[in-house]
Amino acid sequence: MRITDIHQHLAELGAKPAHSGRVVRAWLQGKPLNAGTRRQHTEHFLPLSVRDGLPALAERLEGLVRLRSEHPGADGSARLLVELADGQMVESVLLPRDGLCVSTQVGCAVGCVFCMTGKSGLLRQVGSAEIVAQVALARRFRAVKKVVFMGMGEPAHNLENVLEAIDLLGTDGGIGHKNLVFSTVGDPRVFERLPQQRVKPALALSLHTTRADLREQLLPKAPRIAPDELVELGERYARTIGYPIQYQWTLLKGINDSVEEMDGILRLLKGKYAVMNLIPYNSLDADDYQRPDGDRIVQMVRYLHSRGILTKVRNSAGQDIDGGCGQLRARAVDVVNTKRLQRPAR
Repeated sequence: MRITDIHQHLAELGAKPAHSGRVVRAWLQGKPLNAGTRRQHTEHFLPLSVRDGLPALAERLEGLVRLRSEHPGADGSARLLVELADGQMVESVLLPRDGLCVSTQVGCAVGCVFCMTGKSGLLRQVGSAEIVAQVALARRFRAVKKVVFMGMGEPAHNLENVLEAIDLLGTDGGIGHKNLVFSTVGDPRVFERLPQQRVKPALALSLHTTRADLREQLLPKAPRIAPDELVELGERYARTIGYPIQYQWTLLKGINDSVEEMDGILRLLKGKYAVMNLIPYNSLDADDYQRPDGDRIVQMVRYLHSRGILTKVRNSAGQDIDGGCGQLRARAVDVVNTKRLQRPAR
């Protein structure tokens, strides 16, 4: 389901654009569709045909996403396992300080070697209405003033749906444009389309290494854009919109935590309008990859920061519940598959 389907449904009920805007804003705020304002009750604003049709529309919207389970973290975050209408599952994450991380695909085709989501491959796209429904659901729990498109999936591979969602969230959704963060491994279409949008989101680029050969190993199905070219594209967009690019760097012990890599970061980002986010890998004992020791992470931050690179450590929300992106869904799918195997043969 796409956002255009919602507006079309309302138009068929007799709603004018102002009526549709009122209904959609109520939905995005996690309120009943017939919610009025302090100055104007619904019955004094919406036509009778629209009011009569709202219960059916509300049921349809309610079915877009359902909370399957909630997993609070010690850091104030909460990972939400969300079930879509067809039974597929994605993850949303309530972040500290009124943020929300949403998913844009069921699975992912990029296949980053350190990502649980990519192991399942791409199963299907998430529609624009399903993307914003994650925000509407989250707002029933707490305020959401920032939305990051960093959950399951590669947003650039579902570009039309993601751009529709961003446009709605940046207008009727009441979220500031720089508080909408589009995360990507670096697809050329992103740098063509985002500058043309009415709502221009902030951009987070998954860099992970300054070596082109290593990046191909870590992100095997990402577009073949060299790190220096990716940074130049990011810099151009940053100067266009007036706020910095966030470069994402998942820290993998013994792989991309060397002095050579840090010097490569200095070479690429020195003087750029950029923030380097170091993200220690959310590792389990049996994983092929591990996060660097705490002392090593501190050394890296000091090394880069002292040389003029604004550097932050961004721990993945929910690490204490083994809730790295894709892990909740993977465990839920395992449970479903196990139950199927245990059913007696007919």
